[in-house]
Amino acid sequence: MHRTAVLNVVGLTRPMIGTEMPRLSAFLQKGAIATINPVLPAVTCTAQSTYLTGLLPCEHGIVANGWYNRELAEVQFWKQSNHLVRGRKIWEELRETNPGFTCAKLFWWYNMYSSADYSITPRPLYPADGRKVFDIHTAPLSIRPEIKKDLGEFPFPTFWGPAAGRATPQGPPDAASRWIAESAKWIENRYQPTLSLIYLPHLDYNLQRIGPNDPRIANDLRDIDSIVGDLISFFEARSVRVVILSEYGITPVEKPIHLNRVFRRRGWITVKDELGLETLDCGSSRAFALADHQIAHVYLNDRSIENDVRTAIEAEPGVSHVCNRKEQKFIGLDHERSGDLVVFAQEDAWFTYYYWLDDALAPDFARCVDIHRKPGYDPVELFIDPKLQLPKFKIAWRLLQKKLGFRMLMDVIPLDASLVKGSHGAASSDSNYHPLIISEQRDLLTTGTVAPTDVYKILKEHLLQ
Repeated sequence: MHRTAVLNVVGLTRPMIGTEMPRLSAFLQKGAIATINPVLPAVTCTAQSTYLTGLLPCEHGIVANGWYNRELAEVQFWKQSNHLVRGRKIWEELRETNPGFTCAKLFWWYNMYSSADYSITPRPLYPADGRKVFDIHTAPLSIRPEIKKDLGEFPFPTFWGPAAGRATPQGPPDAASRWIAESAKWIENRYQPTLSLIYLPHLDYNLQRIGPNDPRIANDLRDIDSIVGDLISFFEARSVRVVILSEYGITPVEKPIHLNRVFRRRGWITVKDELGLETLDCGSSRAFALADHQIAHVYLNDRSIENDVRTAIEAEPGVSHVCNRKEQKFIGLDHERSGDLVVFAQEDAWFTYYYWLDDALAPDFARCVDIHRKPGYDPVELFIDPKLQLPKFKIAWRLLQKKLGFRMLMDVIPLDASLVKGSHGAASSDSNYHPLIISEQRDLLTTGTVAPTDVYKILKEHLLQ
């Protein structure tokens, strides 16, 4: 058994590995690289679940980063229980024939109640008074106080939100990824797991915020190259094999698509008045869209309007194609959790969750970083509203209110989807935007293109051969 560390460098694609990434370039020169045909949808939870089970979404059930629970009539986004992922995980298979096999799962998703031996995942605390306290969840639970004592608190604001990928008074722009990298070293020094799965998200932020073609991305490439290079040296000094992979590539975008607004104008969306603001009522809507980057799951509570809904969607600028239940079988997405229709955007477009027609009536959570209440993914959470006067003062005032125990909203997020310049989820026609896998074990990695389900086999061979 060869101990192996898998570095998941989010958003990394082949053209990025050049002069701005000398450590990764050196690693690549010694090894082999393959392009991964993106799983559909090419989003975090789906890609990771495919890599770790060797199954397509129709089998493991992770059809996006979230979906509509028809029984509860609720959208459930960014849930963390590993019980949601169906199928045998790679560490479960290898443990059957190798009783001493151990796995560390560090910030990969669906990390809570996983059968992995060691895990760390972001998990805020939600006291009864309405506060949100940044924290982590670990298994065993004893890791949590010990690692925070040694590494300090996880820099949660730099993991997601307007501070992600940006320098703050509390740390550098890559603070979250650096903390995760240090946690991987901490786990290795204490437990020496057979397989270490390490999630490094730093590239993800500005690739979405300013787009992959912006020259400022060079700074992010240098940042992540430093982190990855340090981890390569650390693990190789301990005779641990290193595999580098990514989940998706990010394409430049300029067209936000508001499917729920299209549906609302046609009378298919039900909106409730809650304290003078509008909330989407999924359970009583005839049709609504759950947006996730460049794909949208459209759920129908009234199947009689399916053809009308499809026609309306296909007429919308920026839409690439629509798959009904039968058509979803051809892309491995036919699962009970999937929408009745799955919609893919063109490469330069993406889907918002927006359903209100007047910003003054948008729900209060729309202007906050709130990944669970929104019926879809919201990359605009990476921005501070440019219309705010003295935004730093407003943030400081909100933080003071929080510290003094007052209820407050960190309502600094804009409602302008045109700010977003990069997205993913659909498979680009240009393989330069596809994810990749790199290994120094040339005999274990076929150059060219591999299927997303092949990653499971490749990782297993690195451990066994």
